[in-house]
Amino acid sequence: MLGTLNRRLLEFIAASPSPFHTVDTVSALLEQDGFMRLCAAAPWQLQPGGRYYFTVNDSSLIALHLPEGTPTGFTMSAAHSDSPTFKLKEHPQSSAAAGAYVQLQTERYGGMLMGSWLDRPLGVAGRVLVEKGGRVISRLVHLDQDLAVIPSVAIHMNRSVNDGYAYNAAVDTLPLYGMGADAPSLLALAAEHAGVDEKEILGHDLFLTCRSHGTVAGSDASLLLSPRLDDLSCAFGCLEGFLNADSSTAITVYGLFDNEETGSESKQGAASTLLRDTLRRAAFSLGMDEEGYQRLLANSFLVSADNAHAKHPNHPELADPHNAPVLNGGIVLKYNANQRYTTDGVSAALMRTICRMAEVPVQVYANRSDMVGGSTLGSIANTHVPVRTVDIGLAQLAMHSAYETMGSADLPYLVDAMTTLYSKALCMDQEGGLSWV
Repeated sequence: MLGTLNRRLLEFIAASPSPFHTVDTVSALLEQDGFMRLCAAAPWQLQPGGRYYFTVNDSSLIALHLPEGTPTGFTMSAAHSDSPTFKLKEHPQSSAAAGAYVQLQTERYGGMLMGSWLDRPLGVAGRVLVEKGGRVISRLVHLDQDLAVIPSVAIHMNRSVNDGYAYNAAVDTLPLYGMGADAPSLLALAAEHAGVDEKEILGHDLFLTCRSHGTVAGSDASLLLSPRLDDLSCAFGCLEGFLNADSSTAITVYGLFDNEETGSESKQGAASTLLRDTLRRAAFSLGMDEEGYQRLLANSFLVSADNAHAKHPNHPELADPHNAPVLNGGIVLKYNANQRYTTDGVSAALMRTICRMAEVPVQVYANRSDMVGGSTLGSIANTHVPVRTVDIGLAQLAMHSAYETMGSADLPYLVDAMTTLYSKALCMDQEGGLSWV
């Protein structure tokens, strides 16, 4: 049975086939809750109690909920809007060497499990840029149809494929789009969807999408399957907590950043100054000076929310035997001694306190000591915003597959924890003691 929260998550994911759609979906939910859109190029005149958000590149977003009185700090979360996929090249369409076939020209975006994209129907989503009335504007595109497929080579022609195969992105993963002259222009389809003429397209950012719909699985309905669970489940869960929370004395901040899957080093990524600049701008708009801003940082907390590797049922040997989470086991605290994750003793204690208040179970994750893991938003954002930060996630299997698996009970845990967190403010006393108030 698919619960209401998980059903809404799958609807959120279906409406968010690209980072641009994700930001558009989140923007609509914020506006339904009374948030006002800000323009980065216009002066900000923020008011106590106000609710605001703004976007960057149409693929990153930051929302702010100000307290009625003088703010005491920032209570924040950060998730990411992008997922590993294939990006279409500027000239996306070509005839294959075989002559009869038309292919799409792509390159890898992020570190996906390439084999998971083969032999399944694929769509296209993203944006096109057009000129209207002397202005360059963005139009969303979601070709929500079975447009292409990446066909495998038959076992008869590659007998050793099941012994391990190294996919070549320039050869093995080019999508089959159609047959010869019968294949319409992909950009013409995108233009038609956007309500413009193909000749009006000045640029585009288009990606392949997995067309498989999310579903609940397992004999006990304990599994949730969907594309883009990493990281839209955290993006959705943190947003739910942000919107559901009671007011606190802190400025509550919801952050959604693009390009995490490629290292976050972009103007809209967590490695930019975007979060720092936004927090400073908010503080200064409320009449604070630099010292006031620094005092806010001293009473601030950031939750970096990005999914965690669950212990694999077929390969438990790949996990640390004592620090490996399982599906449906609750929030995962992520640890790494080399700062790929920011969790330390202090931030873990603060997050555990929140989870106890919310009656949410906690698990831990650490890599096997002889394996190198990934990194995420927290340690990157901390280089610009030095606040106490914890890395958390929901346990999942098949991370970076076109179709991923997590536990159906875990999303409610995340929402409950984030609702509690956003209803609190961190306070540091003169002796350095920390408490949630």
